[in-house]
Amino acid sequence: MEIVVAKSAGFCFGVKRAVECVYNMIGSGKIYTYGPIIHNKFVISDLEKKGVSVINDFDSVGEGETVIIRSHGVSKAVYDEIKKRNLKYKDCTCPFVKKIHNIVKEAYDAGSEIIIVGNGEHPEVIGINGWAENRSIIINSPEEALNTCIDENKKYTLVVQTTYQKDVFENISRVFGRFRNVKIFNTICSATEDRQKEVVGIAKNVDKMIVIGDEKSSNTRKLFEISKKYCENTFLCETIYNLQLNVLRKNDKIGLTAGASTPPAIIKEAINKMSENENFEEMLNESLITLHTGDVVKGKVISVSNGEVSVNLGYKSDGIIPKNEFSENPDVDPADVVKKDDEIEVFVVRVNDGDGNVLVSKKRLDANKGYEEIEEAFNNKTTLKGKIVDIVKGGLIALISNKRVFVPSSQISNRFVENLNEFKNKEFDFNILEFDKSKRRFIAGRKELVQKEIAARRQKVFDSINAGDRIEGTVSRIVDFGAFVDIGGVDGLIHISEMSWGRVKKVSDVLSEGDKVTVTVLDVNSDKGKISLSLKDINNDPWKTASEKYAIGNVVEGKVVRMVPFGAFVELEEGVDGLIHISQISQKHIAKPEDVLEIGQIVKAKVTDFDEENKKISLSIKEADNKPESVSEAEETENTEK
Repeated sequence: MEIVVAKSAGFCFGVKRAVECVYNMIGSGKIYTYGPIIHNKFVISDLEKKGVSVINDFDSVGEGETVIIRSHGVSKAVYDEIKKRNLKYKDCTCPFVKKIHNIVKEAYDAGSEIIIVGNGEHPEVIGINGWAENRSIIINSPEEALNTCIDENKKYTLVVQTTYQKDVFENISRVFGRFRNVKIFNTICSATEDRQKEVVGIAKNVDKMIVIGDEKSSNTRKLFEISKKYCENTFLCETIYNLQLNVLRKNDKIGLTAGASTPPAIIKEAINKMSENENFEEMLNESLITLHTGDVVKGKVISVSNGEVSVNLGYKSDGIIPKNEFSENPDVDPADVVKKDDEIEVFVVRVNDGDGNVLVSKKRLDANKGYEEIEEAFNNKTTLKGKIVDIVKGGLIALISNKRVFVPSSQISNRFVENLNEFKNKEFDFNILEFDKSKRRFIAGRKELVQKEIAARRQKVFDSINAGDRIEGTVSRIVDFGAFVDIGGVDGLIHISEMSWGRVKKVSDVLSEGDKVTVTVLDVNSDKGKISLSLKDINNDPWKTASEKYAIGNVVEGKVVRMVPFGAFVELEEGVDGLIHISQISQKHIAKPEDVLEIGQIVKAKVTDFDEENKKISLSIKEADNKPESVSEAEETENTEK
């Protein structure tokens, strides 16, 4: 086995300086680092054991104790807070990062807009942005650069995260290079550029490439991404012991590099382990597991292609999950469920499928787990979530815990359902009504759950509304005497008399099923389960101003709307009627109102009485005429003689 080690692997100058600073200060009192000093959990863990604490604020720092500023740097606000609290501190910011802080502060103070190229969630970028009062434009790809609007009347200063990928930054620079008012600073650390350039040369000429470092480290991830472009078999691991060793072969040519936050000891250990051929072969053999039919094992997804999933089982051969062994639901596309590097459990069907692969099944493992979950729900009377996947004779099929479970049509709702297709592809909670594993008989239902849901919704509505409330609802049903309105799972009734201040002949003249309405709650009776509603808006009650309009003695105009034996009702305005008694219709005696009046006729009448409490108005056409009865009779006699 040939191992090619990158000369630039491991701690860069800035990281080495920061780590050594912390170790040198151990023993000089209580020490804190503001954020992790570097992105490597082994270093952080070792420092914690030696009494160095990681903090994100200064509340726990006492007088005389020291805070160390991390290598990634911090914002100006952090320095201001340290000064305000009069704390001791040691600044271990990487010199390359400190240079960016100075560029940004000077440009921002001079009125320039700041553009930072980098990961907006990375502590280095967060710190840089703090020197521009957190108002920087942060972009992390050429696509974002193309979508960034540049104002020709402003000045811009562009800097880049020290560990950013050089070729990507060059593409972004070309985008902004078109603008004369954008000043570009290439602030990528020179060591980072050298490290990235070196990894390209190695990755092109090896069989396997190993990148050692913490996954949270930006420069480590960049090295992995760059290497992957030139060597498909690139692996990222924190130590040699985290690597799935069965991916390596004795005759491989292996390249090795490490991120800027990786301690030399971890790199040296990896080189030593792989250089000792005998020990390494032993490690390889120990890493290979033994498989038997029926085993349940964990593996990492290698690829998903054409419905087939390849899984690294840590065995000499990979596991293959055919599409028909992936899920109980044939419509499921494995690519929608798992992706490369996902860790999954599988059931070993055959150790050798004839092509040298291990035939494994996710479906069978899910089925066994599904049986257990369904049985537990049946015994404990608990619910399980399921999805309706098929319509069959007499009911539906729900996929519950990856098992096909029959749901009788009478159990899908609390009411008769004519079209069961309305439930297909929808998810619900189910009760397990029957469970017989030997006969593979599983029956589920949701009728009882629906009834409980409805009861809960009804109670919630009754508890939350009061007489006088104005609420929204939907007309659910029209009847002769009114309309029922759904107000959140409960129907309230608008009586026909409450639909308008005026007279309504037919409910359908005012409302239709499905109409959205705003109603006033008149009465809530939870004992009887009844809610009375009104479509009238109390603010528009015509009787509020009726006393002025229809004061006694006023002559008003109205339309005859209804005849009765004792007189005629006249609509003065919508919601306000007056009665003209038969004796007040004409100066002469009449047998019935129809002798003089007809429906729809416009008449003038004098208000003779106004009863606001009972909403009654008495009218008189006779008094509105202002003609004495004697005169009328004389005129009538004279006309008769002529």
